[in-house]
Amino acid sequence: MSILINGLPELLSPAGDLECLKTAVDFGADAVYLAGQEFGMRTAASNFTMDELEEGIAYAHAQGAKVHVACNTIPRNDEMARLPAFLETVQHVGADALIVADLGTMDLAARYAPKVPIHASVQSGITNYETARRFHELGASRVVLARELSLDEIAEIRAKTPSALELECFAHGALCVSFSARCLLSSYMTGRDANRGDCAQPCRWRYALVEEKRPGQYFPIEENEQGSYILNADDLCMAPYLDRLAKAGVGSIKIEGRAKSHYYVSVVTHAYRGALDSLRCADDSWQLPAWVAEELEKISHRPYSTGFYFGRPNAQTYENAGYVRNYAVAAVVEDWQDGMLIVRMKNKFYAGQIFDCLEPGKQPFTFKADRLFDESNQPIESAPHPLMTVKMELAQPVKKGALLRMKLDDKSFH
Repeated sequence: MSILINGLPELLSPAGDLECLKTAVDFGADAVYLAGQEFGMRTAASNFTMDELEEGIAYAHAQGAKVHVACNTIPRNDEMARLPAFLETVQHVGADALIVADLGTMDLAARYAPKVPIHASVQSGITNYETARRFHELGASRVVLARELSLDEIAEIRAKTPSALELECFAHGALCVSFSARCLLSSYMTGRDANRGDCAQPCRWRYALVEEKRPGQYFPIEENEQGSYILNADDLCMAPYLDRLAKAGVGSIKIEGRAKSHYYVSVVTHAYRGALDSLRCADDSWQLPAWVAEELEKISHRPYSTGFYFGRPNAQTYENAGYVRNYAVAAVVEDWQDGMLIVRMKNKFYAGQIFDCLEPGKQPFTFKADRLFDESNQPIESAPHPLMTVKMELAQPVKKGALLRMKLDDKSFH
């Protein structure tokens, strides 16, 4: 018996710039979410000019993917006059959805971009079926459920809301310690408003906490000489439980990361695409393919957890706010001709390097580049110059845009 009745959930990937959008689409995203220069919750990302947005939408549509535009800040009075023109332009360039958190913005979207479906953002804090149903009545075709929900709660929301209302949930990436990202810490401590996309991430800072009237509740503060990170949430990873998300009625699997790199987007999108595709004809004994689990360890990440999906989590890292980093991108494939791979160098490497090749639509493979050549086919010992063209022998063809990775602790090529 197939796990899924109505096909696979949508795979929704982040894009902080045009390169990331194209990467997400190339590596298997069904849809991409992004923001313009205003009204999006990630000011740290480059984001999109309207010309870039139009180009990105055309690129995605040509490959059958959709583009969702985040307009999910909590705007102030002085911003409202600029919203109508922004919304009209988003509709004009062909966006497939608007992600909205604020009720006033939702009303303006219905008036100035009536052809664009509205998705109620995770910023809306939707944790029950009555709220989900009310957002649907107000015009939302989809709700992005709060990260605080369990699988059982999501299943109940699915059972008690109209079938036409789509449910979207985060499956991977950074977690906010505050209520679905409605946070005052950043504004209070730095003057940077987290609810308008300018979070300084004070939850990742070191703190010391003493609370004498809560016996039996100990906050570790002595792990090392640098202090303790008591608010520092682990990263979410639900890849091994995509079947459970699908059974609960989730129609869109969302990857966090609009401020993340081109490499991060390519690896996580590729991994979740492989995981979802493996569900297509699976039965109740489905397990995450081993190569997918391995891929998710090849990106920068904090320790993984399953968040609130299985109840109250133990999902905080107290030792530090850093990332696990095991791999780096060595080069991007430009072409393959007659047994010769042509790449554009990103990080220095040497002859004899063992590469891990990530190619859209295929499982990764490794190979050793015994010899390197420059553009003139002259032998070279290393690739020391950023963006230089390098050639290497490889019998099998590789698609343009594939990534060559190297293990950071691999010193064999020296």
